[in-house]
Amino acid sequence: MQQSSFFDTKRLLDDEFGQLTLIGQFMEPQVAQVFFDKLRKEICWQQDKIPIAGKLRTIPRLQAWYGNPGANYTYSGLSLEPRPWTPTLLQLKKLVEQQCTTSFNSVLLNLYRHGQDSMGWHSDNEPELGEQPTIASLSLGAGRYFSLRQKAQGREKMKILLDSGSLLVMAGKLQSFWQHQVPKTARPVGERINLTFRFVQV
Repeated sequence: MQQSSFFDTKRLLDDEFGQLTLIGQFMEPQVAQVFFDKLRKEICWQQDKIPIAGKLRTIPRLQAWYGNPGANYTYSGLSLEPRPWTPTLLQLKKLVEQQCTTSFNSVLLNLYRHGQDSMGWHSDNEPELGEQPTIASLSLGAGRYFSLRQKAQGREKMKILLDSGSLLVMAGKLQSFWQHQVPKTARPVGERINLTFRFVQV
């Protein structure tokens, strides 16, 4: 992986169980805010429902799926068909691909409107992502904590504050051995947009 121009790259994990790299200043705060404002207005946000215990439950956040034609994605019983790339998303995709030296054909955007919006424990291990997917997670807006735990132990092992403009890259066998989440928080917090760039096998 190329070094960030701001030289704030931290390799948090790097072993046979996966790689996790945090680039804390991938994007300057004022630039990140410009992209946040654009995406907040331009993206077709929706609040989907997923089946949990036999009932449809509304997910606690807004989301959107964009990408190449045919880059369909299914998780938690929810099937997503990509909307066409916007100029803003293509610009961000190019920046992230240059940093990761990896190609992506899709992106999942999540909008966390307040502290009660969240993402539960999960792994991005769907078959269409392949056995060792590289997933690049770009954060814009308010900082939120990102937690990880090893599947074998089930206890939180790591908590990372993802500030605006940070880029977190998950690779190797991380999705096979680890789970992650964005927990709820009682503290006052502003809106956050998270983009996870992926390569879906079409």
